[in-house]
Amino acid sequence: MTTTAPSGAVEPLVPMAGVDDVGLVVADVARGTPVRTSAGVLAAADDIPAGHKVAVRAVAAGAPVRKYGEVIGTARRDIAPGAHVHLHNLGVGPHTAGGAAFRAPAAWSPPAAPTREHFLGYRRADGRAATRNYVAVLPTVNCSATVARMVAQAANARYAGAPGLDGVIALTHDLGCGMAEGTAGDDILRRTLRGYAEHANIAAVLTISLGCEVNQPEHVFGGQAPAATLGIQELGGTVSTVNAALERVAEMVAGLAALRREPIDVAELVLGLQCGGSDAYSGLTANPTLGVAADLLVAAGGRVILGETPEIYGAEHLLRDRAATPGVARRIDELIAWWQDYTARNGAAMDSNPSAGNKAGGITTIWEKSLGAVLKGGTSPLNDVVGYAEPVTTAGLTFMDTPGYDPVSATGMVAGGANLLAFTTGRGSVFGSRPTPCFKISTTSRLYERMRGDMDFDAGPAMSRDEQIHHGVRMFEALVDMASGTPSKSETLGFGTEEIVPWRLGAVV
Repeated sequence: MTTTAPSGAVEPLVPMAGVDDVGLVVADVARGTPVRTSAGVLAAADDIPAGHKVAVRAVAAGAPVRKYGEVIGTARRDIAPGAHVHLHNLGVGPHTAGGAAFRAPAAWSPPAAPTREHFLGYRRADGRAATRNYVAVLPTVNCSATVARMVAQAANARYAGAPGLDGVIALTHDLGCGMAEGTAGDDILRRTLRGYAEHANIAAVLTISLGCEVNQPEHVFGGQAPAATLGIQELGGTVSTVNAALERVAEMVAGLAALRREPIDVAELVLGLQCGGSDAYSGLTANPTLGVAADLLVAAGGRVILGETPEIYGAEHLLRDRAATPGVARRIDELIAWWQDYTARNGAAMDSNPSAGNKAGGITTIWEKSLGAVLKGGTSPLNDVVGYAEPVTTAGLTFMDTPGYDPVSATGMVAGGANLLAFTTGRGSVFGSRPTPCFKISTTSRLYERMRGDMDFDAGPAMSRDEQIHHGVRMFEALVDMASGTPSKSETLGFGTEEIVPWRLGAVV
């Protein structure tokens, strides 16, 4: 979106808060072009790409630089008014996790009232609510992944359109052996696979083992292999295993024919929040709009999962201030400290997170990225903090410790019980997450028009708080529709199984 002031000056969205040192230009600005700010008109000192930052006042070397009313970094050198502010003159300084005393969050109310009370879902025999019906083929190890994929492909060709069936999916991964048993990485893998196998959207699961791997079926399922388990070595190889598996799948598919959707309280929705391929507009449009939709679900009694721990670094104080209890606040500080140590031990830094695409889109530091990313979580109190792929059982907002890499983070949320995902993107990420439907949200109308086949929602117009609330209510309703069976663009395209990526933690031996 380009706006032009009456004087002919290009008008950036500046400042977003009265204390901000930078603003965002909404069109390419050539050096010398007049730029209108709330403090007056100044001349651009550099060529500045659309979506990038322009200094609205002088900042001395070593001084903090503010955006969103918060510090996004430290000036590497003196920055003059009108200068392009990016990698060449902005970086992060030292950062210490924790230290703030706990304060109980203030009384909270949502920005709008929930507009839906029910979705049309499937009620499982054990009482859980599902948004989809899949039969899953679960390999215990990479060595059985190809066989699992062969079974799923043959079954989908055979049972396409079967009543009550959304598809047969192979939950393939590249782990399961060569890992030290009983280590943290081994525990994470087993918890993740068990979370998928027991997910509400999985109506039936068939486990396929090679036979000699570290990750035996009984390890995944807590001591006893399920009846629907096949071993490739025991059955005599690939062909016999595929044939035996198809017989089992036929029985499972037949058992779904009588299932029907029914009205279920929206309080039983579990929404995972993701962002990927972020740009400077992520924190201005899509993320705060998704935050409104998340708040509406919380107000309706539902569960919302925020994650990607490296992408709250520099903004964790905003979550800590919303912690419902001292223990929740302490867990946020502990996670940040763990990640600082983890990255340092592996020769990296937390500021390594912004990708090349993030930087091209105008994001400079991890602090800036994080301040935009936390907006996905809305404004409600933070009620719980859980580990990667752990079950999310507390109503309201929960933080899950995940890496920032979208497939790994989303995998943890699905394993934790998310029956919906919402995914904001500024650069154009193509992503799916079967068995959980994924709702793709563009940060700009330009991206939405260019990638209509992949995007479900255009958040580009939501530049003001009033517009974010308006479009956030629309987004909440669209998410309820998706929960009720409306297919997402990624589902229609067939995305969602290659993107299952359990967190690889620890040595591979």
